[in-house]
Amino acid sequence: MNEQTKQEEYVEIDLQRIISALWHKIWVVILAALIIALVTFLVCFHLVPKQYQSAVRFYVNNNDLNLGASIDLSSADITASRDLVQSYITILEGWDFLGTVKTQADVDCSVNELRNMIAAESVNETEIFEVVVTSTDPNEAFRICQQIQESLPKKIDDTILGAASITVDKPVEPTSHSSPNYQKCTIIGFVVGFLLMAVIVILQEVFDITIRSEEDMQQVCKHPVLASVPDMGAPSKGSYYYYGYGNKRRGTNTKKKKGPAGHSAAPVLFGGNISFAASEAYKLLRTKLQFSFVDDDNKSRVIGFSSALSGEGKSLSAVNLAYTLSQLDKKVILIDCDMRRPTLADKLGVKKVPGLSGYLTGQHGLEDTIQYCNLKNEETAFQVIAAGQNPPNPIELLSSAKMTRFLKQLRERFDYIILDLPPVGEVSDAMAVAKETDGMLLVVRQNYCDRVVLKEAVRQFDFIDAKILGVVYNCTTENSGRYGKGYYKRYYRRYYRSYYGRSYRRYEGAYMKKTTDNSTEEKK
Repeated sequence: MNEQTKQEEYVEIDLQRIISALWHKIWVVILAALIIALVTFLVCFHLVPKQYQSAVRFYVNNNDLNLGASIDLSSADITASRDLVQSYITILEGWDFLGTVKTQADVDCSVNELRNMIAAESVNETEIFEVVVTSTDPNEAFRICQQIQESLPKKIDDTILGAASITVDKPVEPTSHSSPNYQKCTIIGFVVGFLLMAVIVILQEVFDITIRSEEDMQQVCKHPVLASVPDMGAPSKGSYYYYGYGNKRRGTNTKKKKGPAGHSAAPVLFGGNISFAASEAYKLLRTKLQFSFVDDDNKSRVIGFSSALSGEGKSLSAVNLAYTLSQLDKKVILIDCDMRRPTLADKLGVKKVPGLSGYLTGQHGLEDTIQYCNLKNEETAFQVIAAGQNPPNPIELLSSAKMTRFLKQLRERFDYIILDLPPVGEVSDAMAVAKETDGMLLVVRQNYCDRVVLKEAVRQFDFIDAKILGVVYNCTTENSGRYGKGYYKRYYRRYYRSYYGRSYRRYEGAYMKKTTDNSTEEKK
């Protein structure tokens, strides 16, 4: 694929994104157009003065014969009559004639203002010309037009020898205003408002660098998307409240789910009780990671989690990957290396101290820092090392030789070592440890991270030759990416209704009944 083809693809993606943005905001565009149309109507109705028009038409002839008699007119006579129309209009607009009309029609205005009220032109390039008088007073427009009808033929006859004119249509006093045209103004206001809002939406979309699809991400990050994890905080739109994120971006929804008796029920974000779609996404991530190390002879793997910005869900992704790997009877340890803003201890309910900082400073031994994490109602478990107390020099501790020896010791005891690292776009702590890992996973949150900071994060890891295994596309909404929520919902529905789903339910029902009977017998 050549460079021109790539550019054409990017243009096509951008056009699709613009069209999609217009479609999703069409109600905003229409509402704004209706408001502008209403404002235009009110302005025209209350502020624009009404104009009234009265008109008279004349027929031009270039000889003195009685136009009512039966005579033959040559084509030369008709052409001459058409040429005389411009001469008659010039006479009409003269100061002398307009002064006479002003006096006889008793009009309270200057001659120059009267000239601006009068418009004359040929009708369809024929020997008929029309004079239109426009005024805010309907009676004034009629008087002026009536005076022109009486005075213009005499003025033409006195000025041009052998020329004559006759009135074709007499003036009529107007009964309704000619302008403003409320319907036309309202339609123009609607069209202008629609186009204006459409341009605003397009410009906003063009200059918006927020990542809202996998295509946006792949324009700046060539690494594969290993998993698209749906938002576990809300059924449709992103619920950022439960993630504890400090920053809110566009598309947030902070409404809590209601539990029993009206109490707020926080969603399950890690462990075996997360949503089916999220569980499948992390299992897919686990499988792809195993294929990533298929040619590696090392039995132990050190995998680091980082992101471009804080609040993208890297800690939750690290917890869920550790849990998913532990389901395979693997020895897994999860380490909180974010000593500036540690979160794993609160999420997993383990002790904050002793932790990693205490071990690296020599205050605690290795066995003292390792804690056993068994999630509620879960049979599988993994081990955890909390971040410990916040040290004043976390980057020095993470880049120390003791940290390297520490990871080597853990490699001898565990199959997978998961490191929860700080965001590389905000601090450089992750770069100090990334070179010690077997691979890095970048967590990118939809509608939150932008292309500029993601590109810079990838550049920083490439600078230190850190191996980026791929991207975890987090907090995705429905129909985003290759597999959205709809896919997993359909998959789960088909599975649950299938033969295997029915067999599992029968087995589960029999098992629960047996358990209940045993409990009853024990009580007796």
